[in-house]
Amino acid sequence: MPVRNLAVAAVFDEIADRLAIQGANVFRINAYRNAARTLQELGADVGEMVGQGRDLPRLRGIGADLAGKIREVVTTGTCELLERLRREMPPAVTELLQVPGLGPKRVAVLWHDLDVQTPEQVLRAARDGRIRALPGFGEKTESRIESAVAAHLSKEHRVKLAVAGHYADALVAHLQRAKGVERTVVAGSYRRMRETVGDLDILVEGRKGNRAVEQLTRYAEVEEVLSSGTTRASVRLRGGLQIDLRVVAPGSFGAALVYFTGSKAHNITLRRLAQDRGLKINEYGVFRGDERIAGDTEESVYAALDLPWIEPELREDRGEIDAARAGRLPKLIEPGDLRGDLHAHTTATDGHDTLEAMAAAAKALGFEYLAITEHSRRQGMTHGLDEKRLRVQGEEIDRFNARSRGMHVLKGIEVDILDDGALDLPDSALAGLDLVVAAVHGRFNLSRAQQTARILRALENPHVRLLAHPSGRLIGEREPYDVDMLQVMRKARERGTWLELNAHPERLDLIDTHCRMAKDEGVLLAIDSDAHDTAQFANLRFGVGQARRGWIERGDVVNTRPLPELLRLLERARSRRERQ
Repeated sequence: MPVRNLAVAAVFDEIADRLAIQGANVFRINAYRNAARTLQELGADVGEMVGQGRDLPRLRGIGADLAGKIREVVTTGTCELLERLRREMPPAVTELLQVPGLGPKRVAVLWHDLDVQTPEQVLRAARDGRIRALPGFGEKTESRIESAVAAHLSKEHRVKLAVAGHYADALVAHLQRAKGVERTVVAGSYRRMRETVGDLDILVEGRKGNRAVEQLTRYAEVEEVLSSGTTRASVRLRGGLQIDLRVVAPGSFGAALVYFTGSKAHNITLRRLAQDRGLKINEYGVFRGDERIAGDTEESVYAALDLPWIEPELREDRGEIDAARAGRLPKLIEPGDLRGDLHAHTTATDGHDTLEAMAAAAKALGFEYLAITEHSRRQGMTHGLDEKRLRVQGEEIDRFNARSRGMHVLKGIEVDILDDGALDLPDSALAGLDLVVAAVHGRFNLSRAQQTARILRALENPHVRLLAHPSGRLIGEREPYDVDMLQVMRKARERGTWLELNAHPERLDLIDTHCRMAKDEGVLLAIDSDAHDTAQFANLRFGVGQARRGWIERGDVVNTRPLPELLRLLERARSRRERQ
């Protein structure tokens, strides 16, 4: 992902935020949102496209007006519309949209009626009791806003894993072009595949006279050089992300990689093991007295402590060292283990690519199968399918499979779980499908008992085979709903239902600890993209990363099965339903 695309997308997202606060036409707002999403998922560098004079309106959702603004941003770094919108409202007011529960309408009221512009000012207004007096707010809403703002302010600035990934990929490629650079690895929480990343720690193994520091400080996206020396540098990029670079000698590279990958808790335990053996371990190596006995590779560091190498995603001090000692480390799932995707959308609802295009993209990834699981009718904003349209799509899939070679499309639906646990479509509409995916898309504020009972009832439905994004969270935007996940998992095991690990970067749902709980409970997972266009299949790597953090192995994931085995599992479930 070219970083320049992210910079243009950030401009469009800010325009959309400011238009939303102003109460502009929703279609105009969505045009900028969709354009930002297109740019974030575009593999080609939009700057190079502009430089080559290529036809930008050919991009999905990009018309002549937006194409002109892309050229303007690429050329100047901003655009006149954004600058005008910034003059019309305080510069910090859009940060309020990052607080869960504060949508554009509420932000506009707080700004206009109370003249609050920052989260700190909103928090003070809530504690002073001034928000409850506003029309449409009230005491309970004020209390929720106070809690949400306080939580927002307590968090350090972090970016989603996928965004960090775009920067990481570009930086590694940039640094590898420097003279004398042998190897470049992004360490820290990014290497451990945490769902959010505070900054990027980059290690470079280089020969003497390497130019890695100079290469970083000359990077086009650097906004500020915080420090620069012969073997290390820190910079801040235009998007706010901090990059810390260290150039490491070959003999210490493995030790530095262990040290800077972390986690802190994992490293503390390693130091204790070293001390027990009369050794010292740090970022330069493993030492017995003044003699370095290991450090050139990570494997040598762990071996000096009588341990096998431990995968980075496991290094959270959650039992991985005891498992390593006992020879019980899991053989973690790899991206190449996936044989298909069980959750995807097309232009039949809110997707952006056709069934044929989605299937072709899945096949190009080496997949054997793809489930098309459109939204059901309750999701009006997504043009959800009713019984008739679902049947028509099923017939289209049958025709596709009749002429397709090497790719099988499964007929599915992502059906809403209603407030009482019933499903949005009748059993008669679900009976002929290969895969029914049940999902909660509303009423996230139900009590724990109500939310749990609702999902348990949905899982009782004999047609449901998969529970989508089981906690309902959106990272940094919406907390998980309150549900007894252990009860849900045990009901899933009882019913032979699978749980989804949704790989969309805003979800990564299940969380890592729930993945491990599912493994312990004997519940199969499905790692799915929830793709709404062909580019979003790339997000599966982040879903696999989340699974690896949860100690998930290939056998724990249903869509690692080849097509014949998957079809047997689905047929077995269908036969069981018919006997009920």
